[in-house]
Amino acid sequence: MDFILNGQATGNVAGRLMQSGFNPTVLRPWIGKDGNTYIAVNKDGVLQAQMVHNATATLRKDDWIQLDDAIVRAAKPRLQAVADLRGAGLQYSITNGMGKTVLETESQSDISDAEISMDGTRQSKGDRPEFDLTSLPLPIIHKDFQFSARQVMASRNGGSPLDTTTAELASRRVAEQAEKLLLGTASSYAFGGGTIYGYTNFPDRLTKSDITSPEASGWTPATTLNEVLAMRQLAHDAYHYGPYFLYFSPAWDAYLDRDYSSSYPGVTLRSRLAGVFGQAETRDYLGTGYTILLVQKTADVARMVVGMEVTTVQWETMGGMMMNFKVMAILVPQLRKDFNGNTGIVHGTTS
Repeated sequence: MDFILNGQATGNVAGRLMQSGFNPTVLRPWIGKDGNTYIAVNKDGVLQAQMVHNATATLRKDDWIQLDDAIVRAAKPRLQAVADLRGAGLQYSITNGMGKTVLETESQSDISDAEISMDGTRQSKGDRPEFDLTSLPLPIIHKDFQFSARQVMASRNGGSPLDTTTAELASRRVAEQAEKLLLGTASSYAFGGGTIYGYTNFPDRLTKSDITSPEASGWTPATTLNEVLAMRQLAHDAYHYGPYFLYFSPAWDAYLDRDYSSSYPGVTLRSRLAGVFGQAETRDYLGTGYTILLVQKTADVARMVVGMEVTTVQWETMGGMMMNFKVMAILVPQLRKDFNGNTGIVHGTTS
């Protein structure tokens, strides 16, 4: 068993991580064409191959490429809301996130309005912002899988690629958990005096609990449009004026793509909402029922903290007969409120 407790490493894997400053590339060695073992190291922002003498590799570089391609390919479709944040530039990257367990940030209050007078000698009200320290845990999301040494050698000797099905499944589970953390459909996670929340379980989110179900008698697409506009007004009242992400749970799909009005065939509820908000998308992990989310696209409301991209590491057990792999990532949502408790997250649910 390998573990790290109070800064002390126990076991070969933990020791190698501690010696490298928690650089996961030490657990990604490959066999070069010359038969030597190499790892990738970052030198001035450029990855370079470095020969190592204290690690024995079992996979060739092409094997790692095949595994990584399968893992990234499987993870991308699951990281929808996460990709939205990152695509909007709403992320904070931590160098060597494996070596840190908590991110500390501050929320800041505003100051009073400026004075208007005819005489500049008049003294305005003097004040200064106040600050409140908050902490955010940085857990690792991970899933394991294994290949036996015999499977690896059979693949190599037969010229057939490794079966990456299990690796893809592990990658999907990691990506799904990161997506659920952001959306709030996974359980909140607490550590070190801080808690990770998502959009739908953030305690300071704004709520509208009287959204009309599209299954209700008398519902029309205009009903939903007006209720989403009311959600926007809640955000405005909390001094958050957009732009916004607009998300719906999967159950809404059948109604979002219906014609908005018989007078305008081809104009759907989705396109009508997108005309107002720029988008109206369903997200797979928003749960069952009819949920709506409105989230302001600014870093003071929500951002992804990236301590480590989706990465695969490998180590040996059972005398080298078993190749153990772990897909892991540090992708943590950071939802924020201002000093006065205002936020730009509005959560709509049916009554």
